[in-house]
Amino acid sequence: MSRDRQEAFIDLVLETFRLSSRLLASGDALVADIGLTSARWQVLGALALSPVSLPVAHIARNMGLTRQAVQRLVNEMERDGLVSFRVNPHHQRAKLVILTSKGKSAYDAAMKRQRPWAANLTSVLGTAQIENTAAALRALRERLDERTSTR
Repeated sequence: MSRDRQEAFIDLVLETFRLSSRLLASGDALVADIGLTSARWQVLGALALSPVSLPVAHIARNMGLTRQAVQRLVNEMERDGLVSFRVNPHHQRAKLVILTSKGKSAYDAAMKRQRPWAANLTSVLGTAQIENTAAALRALRERLDERTSTR
């Protein structure tokens, strides 16, 4: 890796950290009055978009979080009526997390708000820029996943 590429990569990493922080804060503000945070919204999205019910470990893996962190989150969400648990026929201890009607309504409300928010935020970028950036970030994530799985 040339010095220039290393410096560009460091800039990319720092901007990614800054963007991540701001996306989470902005997401939190966008959905706070419907009882969500960005993290809760992510869990609801994982459940809403999955064709099958998921155990906590799968949700955690998809979100890049620890199982313990997601377990704490879904326990809170169950208390608030956003999700429920069901017996997993494939694993005695790993219950499946189910989206409740209240959770589905909250997710739908969040997504309705997300569309104009995203349109406003991305108005400074072209579609090709967004697609290229997503592809670059995906390639880096996949590269990190490869290194993690070979340890």
